Amino acid sequence: MASTLLSIQVIPKTPNGENSYPYVDHAIEVIQQSGLKYQVNPLDTTMEGELEELLEVVRKMHEVLVEAGSPSIISQIKIAHSPTGLSMDTLTEKYR
Repeated sequence: MASTLLSIQVIPKTPNGENSYPYVDHAIEVIQQSGLKYQVNPLDTTMEGELEELLEVVRKMHEVLVEAGSPSIISQIKIAHSPTGLSMDTLTEKYR
């Protein structure tokens, strides 16, 4: 079982004030390619894994957004960590 959950909302600035959704799609592609368990939500995406690998995904997301032309990015991140294990399913099972 993974030890960390990380939820991230990326808010990329766009070069000409255009819609940021295509940029967010690039960031989500990085998560999809990571092989980690994840869930896309309306306002953020939650990933499950080890802290080091999750932070590496965040770094890659920022790199991809800069490569796509974003002049700056704000990310809001929430991290839940438990050395004994933590999962999205165990935290939400009573609501499903």
